[in-house]
Amino acid sequence: MTIEQTLPKGEPKGILFIVSAPSGAGKTTLCRALRRHFTDLRYSISHTTRAPRPGEEDGVDYFFIGPDEFKTAIQTGAWAEWAEVHGNYYGTSAAFLESGLASGNGILLDIDVQGMHQILERFPDSVTIFIMPPSLEVLKARLVSRGSDSTAVIAGRLANAEKEIAQRERYQHVIVNDDLARAKAELIALFAVYRTESGWCKPGD
Repeated sequence: MTIEQTLPKGEPKGILFIVSAPSGAGKTTLCRALRRHFTDLRYSISHTTRAPRPGEEDGVDYFFIGPDEFKTAIQTGAWAEWAEVHGNYYGTSAAFLESGLASGNGILLDIDVQGMHQILERFPDSVTIFIMPPSLEVLKARLVSRGSDSTAVIAGRLANAEKEIAQRERYQHVIVNDDLARAKAELIALFAVYRTESGWCKPGD
């Protein structure tokens, strides 16, 4: 599928970019590189009930909230997508996405495969990108090197990674993160084409 075929039809408007990857594939690092390069690309900060990891900040990496608050938001329809992953809840604000797209922004969503399917039901024109690890062996080594998860948690993440990788063909674009510098350049180049070919944040706007 060409980029022209994936662009929203009609008048120029905002574009929602969905980036997914197995835990440990480098998605967070690559998304940070995108945000540094495209300073006008809006980032959808997810809400989660998990505890912050070392170095993470509330309102920067995630909005850290309690389970009761999250469940109340489910009942009120506040989430564009939500999921329970590894025993914790994650969700994306519907109001943030709708207002950003209406304003013509490019919006970056860093979510899992399950979330991607939910978002496409509500925002079918979204651009989907999957980040692949070089192999499950390399992925395991990256997860172990974090030093933040138990052996059981790592085993669970690897099992989930296999299921997610099996769905990579559902994404419009796949980038293999076997070399971080190359993966960053490939992802930035892809976003640059969408920036030029669409109504999102054209140079000079």
